[in-house]
Amino acid sequence: MSKILALTWGIQKFVDVPKLGKIAVKTSPSGGALHPIEAYVLARNVEKLPAGLYHYNGAGHRLELLTRGATSRQITRWLANQWWYGGAAFVVFMTAVFGRTQWKYDYARAYRAMLLEAGHLCQTFCLTATWLNLAPFCTLAFADSQIENAIGLDGVSESVLYVAGAGVRPENDKQAHLLSGSEVAMLKL
Repeated sequence: MSKILALTWGIQKFVDVPKLGKIAVKTSPSGGALHPIEAYVLARNVEKLPAGLYHYNGAGHRLELLTRGATSRQITRWLANQWWYGGAAFVVFMTAVFGRTQWKYDYARAYRAMLLEAGHLCQTFCLTATWLNLAPFCTLAFADSQIENAIGLDGVSESVLYVAGAGVRPENDKQAHLLSGSEVAMLKL
């Protein structure tokens, strides 16, 4: 999980830009290099990491514990009862800190830019997870208010936009799309 976080949301370096100062460089594009997207991780079954809800600090490449514990039931509930995601090893909630972009771009296109950025980050996440032989997924079906309450967000200045997660690929992943619901639930992630 560490590589996925670093390569998707981590700051790769800082560069000096005349008249702007230092800006963060990441692996995905960001309108105005403002990087409004934050990553919060619900880790359920990650080696050497206690289950819990964390904030990912991209500058320091570290997880900051918010609350302990995470269950399959919690993942399913937060992802709009999509039971097939309940066995995920971890889920990442992408939030937008709207003020980071709105101070510079004070028109509706700023919101669209943040949505596009979340999409770019999710694509990077899925490509990196696949490279690491994990089974990535993404969804727009989630319980916004429940997640924001758990993280401690007001849903106005910062809100959840997108969710990505991963688990271990089924042993016979060539036939995974043919499995019934009960067979999928029995897959060990």
